[in-house]
This record gives sequence, structure tokens and C-alpha cells, in this order.
Amino acid sequence: MSENIMPLDGIRVIDFTQVMLGPCATQTLGDFGADVIKIERPGAGDLSRGFYGQRTEEAMNNAVFASLNRNKRSVEIDTKSTEGHQHVLDLVKTADVVVDNFRAGVMDRLGFGYEALSKVNPRIICASGTGFGSTGPYAHKGGQDVLAQAMTGVMEKTQDPSIPKSIYPTTLCDYSAGMHLVQGVLAALLMREKTGRGQKVEVSLYDSMIAMQMQEAAQWSKHGEVLNWAAMPLTGVFDTSDGAIVIVGAFKANPLQDICTALEIEDLSPDYPTLDIQRRNKPYLQKRFREAIAGNTCEHWLQRLEAQDLLCAPVRSLGEALADPQTKINGMLHSIEHPVIGDITLAGSPVHLSEAPVSIRRHPPRLGEHTQEVLQELAALLSHEAAE
Repeated sequence: MSENIMPLDGIRVIDFTQVMLGPCATQTLGDFGADVIKIERPGAGDLSRGFYGQRTEEAMNNAVFASLNRNKRSVEIDTKSTEGHQHVLDLVKTADVVVDNFRAGVMDRLGFGYEALSKVNPRIICASGTGFGSTGPYAHKGGQDVLAQAMTGVMEKTQDPSIPKSIYPTTLCDYSAGMHLVQGVLAALLMREKTGRGQKVEVSLYDSMIAMQMQEAAQWSKHGEVLNWAAMPLTGVFDTSDGAIVIVGAFKANPLQDICTALEIEDLSPDYPTLDIQRRNKPYLQKRFREAIAGNTCEHWLQRLEAQDLLCAPVRSLGEALADPQTKINGMLHSIEHPVIGDITLAGSPVHLSEAPVSIRRHPPRLGEHTQEVLQELAALLSHEAAE
């Protein structure tokens, strides 16, 4: 392992982001070693600091904010004041990347759009995450995870037509777009090594959700057919006598036969031999599965299903997943001592580099915790450059 060397050592990121899309991207850059300077509104900061609707120091350093802002430094700057505006421009002179997730046009109105900042620093990379893109009919519409689910076809599909459409309970769109934003920044940094110039990077919640449905989009475009993996006839969630399991009846020569063997029921595959026939008879097939599975425990059925090399798993709570030994072995939990809220455990990075394992170098910052530190560093750097 390369001692104390991280992939993004020496890269400075000016972070205007709030809530999730942007903060999860800049946190990832910080995890990889970048110096992330988070620009926050005086007295308020990132919108996530207001999760509980209170202004106490404990509330403003809540777990939701903490989960997205490790390995960053917080600077309180009034960007609309003359002094604050100049501080940002001076920081950009020393930076490599500027990241925001405002609505389209906000950074331009603040005077921090790519055209303005590239005049200050031609090597700057400006990365923006929006709801729907920077142009088009929805460019200025407020973007949010649930809206992206609704407008891209994600929310429309359900496992069964009888199940009401609902909001996916995890911020799928925000996280996906955030990781796409990281990809764009890393690609732009690599390109800058070749050209010496920065560029603008854009992602949106909308585009990320369209991209995530690449298989579904191709199937619809080619055949006019809705591809819904959750609605496959041999796949489903089934209640046992002490919990629920999920079965994915796929990727085998005759998965229906194997499921019947595991469930100790007669072989239904001769009467339902093809996927089309199984789809038309899904209610009956799943009724037979449910009746059999209800009669024994999760452990019993998982053992029998795995003996047939069928894909299956218990349906667990988040708490159970976090307590699983596999989670610890994979290094997915980091416990830290926060100066305001005390002990807190944060989800780690899913990217594991053998030569640069992710660590928490900085706790999620208190609002404005590093304002004086960063401005003093900036003044010293600008003074040194002026002397040269």
C-alpha cells in the first residue's frame, strides 16, 4: 500500500452543493483525497443542516448531514456580498473543480458560471448536477429525486398491476446522478492532463434515470415492449412462517422445474414450458409458490433453494443488513467521534482501492468550522504568488 498517498491528493474542490446529489459526489471526491472546501450560507448552511427545522448546533450537525459531508472543510461566505464574491473568485484561482447542484442558471446569476470562472482560471472544471438539464422545457423546473422517478418511467412500473404505484423509498436518483457527476469530474481531470484546459461537466437526475433503464429503453424502442424485471413470472417476494424471502427464477435452463423441486411440489414445467406461457399464468404459479413457502421457515427454504442453485435471499431490514458480518468484512461502516453529536457510524465507500483505502480524515464539519483556516491559507497563497 502506498503510504498516505491518495488518488486525488493535490486536487482542490470548491463545493457549493446541498442536500444529496451534489454532496454525495463531493464526499466521494474527498474520500479519494481531494481537499473539498464547502461553501455554506452564513447562519444556515447546507439545506440538510435544517433537517429537523431547528438552529441548535446539535440539530445542524444531524446524522443526515453527517452522512454526506465527511472529508470536507466548511467555510461560511456570503457570496452576494462584494467581499464574499471576491473570496470565491480567489479560491477558484487555487482550485481544480467547482461543483454545484443548483437549478440551471443559478451559478451564472451568482457570477460563478463556467464562462466567468474559466477567465479567472482556464484550468477550472465546473461540474453541475441539475434536475432536468441546463436547456429544454424543464431546465428551470425544480429537480428532486421523487420527481425524476415519476417523469422517467421508474415509478410507473410495479411488480404487479394490482399494486399501487409508489415512491421508491431510497434516494435512487440522487445517488446515481451523484456518482455520474463523479465520473464526469474524473474524466475531465484526465482530459485536462492532455489539453491543459478545464471544461464544463453536466449531469441531471432525469438523464441518470433514463441511463439506468438502458435495457428497458432498448427493448421498448426495438419491440414496443415494457421490460419489467420485477414482474417476471418466476420472481417474487414470498412470506415464510417467520419472515420473507425473495426468489429470482432466471439464468437456468429450466428454473420452474428447479423451483418446484426445491418447494417439494409437482413439476409444473411440462404444462408451462415457455416464458410467454409462464407470464400468462403468473398468478397461478405464484399462488402455488406462496402456498408451499408459507408452511416453513426462511432458513428451511433458503437451504432448499440454494441446493438447486437458485438465486434467493432473505428480505431484511436495514438494521439487520448493517449488523451482518459481510457488511463489516467489506469495510462498509466507519465509526467516528463527532465533536458535536458524539459517536456516529457512517456508511463507507463501495469503491475499494488496494493502494488507497478510504478513511475519514475529517469529521463532517460544523458550520463555518474552517472559515478562518481556509481564508488565512488563501491570503498566504495569494501573497506568495504576488511576491513572485
